[in-house]
Amino acid sequence: MSNDENSTENENVTEKESAGEKKASAMAAVGNTISSIMALKEKSPKVFYGIVGGVVVLILIMMMSGGSDKPALQSYTPSNLVVGQKYVLRSPNAADPSAKVRLVGAPGALEAYDDTEKADREGCKHQPQGTPVTLKKLASAFEQPNSFAQVTIESGECKGQSLWTLSINVQQN
Repeated sequence: MSNDENSTENENVTEKESAGEKKASAMAAVGNTISSIMALKEKSPKVFYGIVGGVVVLILIMMMSGGSDKPALQSYTPSNLVVGQKYVLRSPNAADPSAKVRLVGAPGALEAYDDTEKADREGCKHQPQGTPVTLKKLASAFEQPNSFAQVTIESGECKGQSLWTLSINVQQN
């Protein structure tokens, strides 16, 4: 064997012994901690059970506290839409108040909602929230009754145009 092989072998043995010593010292530390806790229990049970009770109370306080009055998820309660009534466009799913409401040419046109590659983000198919509309008719899609609403836009450059949107986007002013 050469000196290089011999020194590599010695390093591997040293690393294994070092890892074994670390494991043994960790086990000894855990054993010492447990024995000192048990000695405290035997020597001074009131202090021992006081510490255990304090830890339990802290854990209970942490579990019971926190939270807020707001629900974790806001839920939409559908309103009874009436054909011919005036409403506004408002998206309950949008976190940004300046988000636009998407309108499509036909009810159930799901591909129209994925326009990340297209340049039709301007014009009548994207209306700002709060745009006044009149409900013309309701349509069912995907086994959901009245899930789409045909609306006529009442203001702006798209006034008089009729397009479709999800019914949850049509809300009372």
